[in-house]
This record gives sequence, C-alpha cells and structure tokens, in this order.
Amino acid sequence: MPRLTDPDPASFPDDVREFLTTLPPDPMVRMLSHSAGTVKPFVQLAAAQFSSLELPARSRELVILTVAEYTESSFVTAQHVPMARAAGVDERTRALIGARRLDDPGLSPYDRALLRFTAEVVQRPRVSDELLREVLRHLSERELVEVLQVAGYYWSFARVSTVLDVEVTKVYDEPVLNRD
Repeated sequence: MPRLTDPDPASFPDDVREFLTTLPPDPMVRMLSHSAGTVKPFVQLAAAQFSSLELPARSRELVILTVAEYTESSFVTAQHVPMARAAGVDERTRALIGARRLDDPGLSPYDRALLRFTAEVVQRPRVSDELLREVLRHLSERELVEVLQVAGYYWSFARVSTVLDVEVTKVYDEPVLNRD
C-alpha cells in the first residue's frame, strides 16, 4: 500500500493537469505529481532517455536493470525486464545482474565493464581510475555521461518506488514515454 495518498488534480496548475491527461493512468505518475513543478520535466527526461541518447537501447536497459538490482526496486525491475528483452538483453544476462555476478566470464567485456561501472556508481560517490579507464575503452565520453544520467534518473525513480511503496503497474511501450 502506498505511503502517500494521491494528490488532488484540481490543485495542479492547468499545464500540469493537461500534461498528465496525455499519460496513461499510473500510480507512479500520480506519486510523482505530488511535486507538480517537477513531474512534467521528470517524465520528459525519461522520454529523452528513450529518444535522444547515443547510448544504445540495450546498454541503457543494462544500466537500468543494474540500478534496479542495486536499489532493490521491484517496480523498476518489473517495468524494464520486458523492455530489456525487447532491446536484446538475454535471460542469462538478466539473471547474472539479478545475482550480482557482474564479473561472470560469460558476459562480454563490454557488458562486464558497463555493469560493474553502473553498480559502483549506484553504491559509491566515486569510481576508481582503473574502472573508469576500463569503461572508457568501451564507451565514448558522451555515452559515459549518458550512463551517469540514466543511472541517476533511475536511482531517483527507484527511490520514489521503494520509499513510498508505489505499486508495480502495467508495463507500457516506449512510445508512451515519447509524448511531449
């Protein structure tokens, strides 16, 4: 059961209320709308992470699943397993993330570097120079910053879901996130 009640939509500014009507009814969106001034940009940032990154969709989903695992967010996991599957993340890789076996030799060097880097980012304020060099062997500087942005976004999203006990909801297709 959620720890906060749904906010009253009548209290939202007109532009926020109108924006929210373009989205599917969803407990997470309702929870986020407690902050009427940030809900629209927060949802728009999610959309940008599906439409404006150089980072490939598969890599984005690896980052999100790793954040979900290390933040213990069943909400984010449930939402992104189907998206990860669609982006090409196979069951074995998803299971290794869930088991926190990020150094498994069955993972490609790219996946190992990306997963280890993401887990470190979630758990600590800094990563070692060695790990940074390793991940930069596989990612451009732009992609590295995008990984940090995706990890930070989903860390925040995960914390809203875990701290406020937001119910796991229907998984939506990517086009829903692309609304302006």
